[in-house]
Amino acid sequence: MKKVIYYLLLAALTTSCIREDISGNSPADNFEALWKIIDEQYCFLEYKSQEYGLDWDEVHARYAERITPSMGSEALFEVLSEMVNELRDGHVNLSSSLATSQYREWFDAYPRNFSDSIQSNYLKKDYVNSSGLSYQILENNIGYLYCSSFSNGIGDGNLDQTLNKLAVCDGLIIDVRNNGGGNLTTAQKLAARFTNKKVLIGYMSHKTGPGHNDFSTPEPVYIEPSNGIRWQKKAVVLTNRRSYSATNDFVNSMKQFDDVVIVGDKTGGGSGLPFSSEIPNGWSIRFSASPMFDPDMNQLEFGIEPDIKVDMTSEDMQQGKDTMIETACRILKN
Repeated sequence: MKKVIYYLLLAALTTSCIREDISGNSPADNFEALWKIIDEQYCFLEYKSQEYGLDWDEVHARYAERITPSMGSEALFEVLSEMVNELRDGHVNLSSSLATSQYREWFDAYPRNFSDSIQSNYLKKDYVNSSGLSYQILENNIGYLYCSSFSNGIGDGNLDQTLNKLAVCDGLIIDVRNNGGGNLTTAQKLAARFTNKKVLIGYMSHKTGPGHNDFSTPEPVYIEPSNGIRWQKKAVVLTNRRSYSATNDFVNSMKQFDDVVIVGDKTGGGSGLPFSSEIPNGWSIRFSASPMFDPDMNQLEFGIEPDIKVDMTSEDMQQGKDTMIETACRILKN
C-alpha cells in the first residue's frame, strides 16, 4: 500500500491549480493557453495518436481559424469545448461560470445495459443499504451487492457487516454498472476484500516534462489484502460502459484476482490521476496527467474488456429479467 499512498499524495500535488504566465486575456490568448496546457501536460496525446490518429498540432490549426478578436464568452467557450472533446476523454472538463464541458460519446455509442426498475426486481423492498452499498440475498442463495458510486467513503465496519451477512451465500455478484467513479482509495478498499495475497494490479507513471513522451518510469501498483473480513468464494463483477474512472480501476483490480469473473460490457475507461490548471480568463481545465496500465502494460484509458461479454436482451427485459444478473447467477451456481 506504500506505493498507492505515494501516488495519492502525488495526485494531491498535481491537482493544485497552476496559472500560466500569459500576458493577455483575449480570445486568442485563452485559446493558445488552453492548447499549450494540454499539449504539455495531458498524458494520452501520443497514445491517442496511435489509437485514432489524433494530431494535436492539426487540432490547433483547425480551431485557431475559429477564434476571432470580437467573439464573446459563450462563443469562445463553445469553440474551446469542442476542441477539448477532440481528446475523446470523459475526464477532460473545461469549467466556466457559463457551463462545464463534457465528452459523452464514450458511453452514448454503447447499449445502456442497466435498468433501475428491473434491478428493483432483484433488490426487492427489503434490501439493505450500508455505507452506499445496497445488497440482497437472492432466492437462489446468491448474494447481490450494488455499488453505485465510489465518491463517498466506505467504512471498514460497514464492509465487515455486509460481507458477514452475505457469507451464507454460494457466490457473490458485485454490480458496478452506472458507477461513474469517485475516490480511488474507496475503490481499492473494496477490492482489497477479495484477495488473500498481495497482487500486482498494474503500473503508473506521471508527466515529467512538456514533451508528449516525457514520463517517469512506470512504477508497480499493488493491492494488499484487507485486515477485515474477506470474501472467500467465487465472485462475478458486472460492468457496462458507464463503469468509469475509479470504477474502471476497480474492475482492473478485480480482474487480477483468483475466483473473480468480469461479466457484461466493456468498461468506460477513464484512467489516470487528475491534473488541474487555469487559463487567463479564470476558466479551469481538468484532465489526466498520470497514465495507468494493467500488469501487461496495456493502457486502461479506453476501457477493460469483460471475461464474458453479455448484453441485456429485449426478451429478458420484457419479462423483468436482467440478462447480466441471470448470467452471473448461472456462472456462480455452476
